[in-house]
Amino acid sequence: MKTTPEHQCFLLGFALSDFLTGAKTGQKSVKDSFQANEDGVRMKCLTDLDDVEKIIGYKFINKTLLNQAFTHPSYNKGCASYERLEYVGDSVLNLLIAKQQFSLYPDLPPGCLTPLRAANVDTEKLARVAVKHNLHKYLRHGKPALERRIQRFMEVLPKYPLHSHGLIDAPKVLADVVESTIGAVFIDSNTCIDTTWEVTSILLDPIITPEMLQINPVKKLYELCQKYKLTVRLVDLWSKEGAFEVFVNNHLRGRGHCHAKKEIALNRAANAAYNEVLRILRVEDINTV
Repeated sequence: MKTTPEHQCFLLGFALSDFLTGAKTGQKSVKDSFQANEDGVRMKCLTDLDDVEKIIGYKFINKTLLNQAFTHPSYNKGCASYERLEYVGDSVLNLLIAKQQFSLYPDLPPGCLTPLRAANVDTEKLARVAVKHNLHKYLRHGKPALERRIQRFMEVLPKYPLHSHGLIDAPKVLADVVESTIGAVFIDSNTCIDTTWEVTSILLDPIITPEMLQINPVKKLYELCQKYKLTVRLVDLWSKEGAFEVFVNNHLRGRGHCHAKKEIALNRAANAAYNEVLRILRVEDINTV
């Protein structure tokens, strides 16, 4: 059964409500639940997390929640990490964006709202948020490789000012920190949706609008080729070479690499093919494509 945005909001809200009102049917409140986890391993608070409060515009009642939100599982064995807060933040973020878009775009059907919401909460968007607000500088972890991945990500961002739409490899850890921060605010504010949205809207600005939304490279390529009655063939070389090749009318028009993620390799190949086909269409006869 297909669900409307209104129904999705209801389901998300219902699920969160059920989770958050556990205190009424059980023994612990949400804050108590998280506090119990924190008490198991008391962490040394970082004074520089006060800077994070200034960045997000929210003062924490329970500083340990904020401390936990910036603690990667690799930081210390048995340490309370951001994983539980990230879980909550992910759900809350989807609800907040769905709620905002449902009100802001009353005429948009679910088929348009879904990719719009996805673009605002996907890994790349949230990783950009973390870098923009320098949240990555406060992350506590025990993996030096994370620093290198974050640096590589930051170096390619100028090529894609708003969103690459699947062409760059965004470190998931950056997105996790944004979600855990949102989750921490949600819990600390006694699950106040309005307060959490105030913080979230600041972090996610600029929020991607329908006018900003671009089509996925693979879909864009197929639409172009369908328009000009051109055949498209994708060759999967990822398991051996970390690559994809795209043939248009039996001519190689694009090749993309990404050993880390198969989807990115495909998107890069499709994007290269799209640009090459466009170039040929502008300068040559359609039959030579």
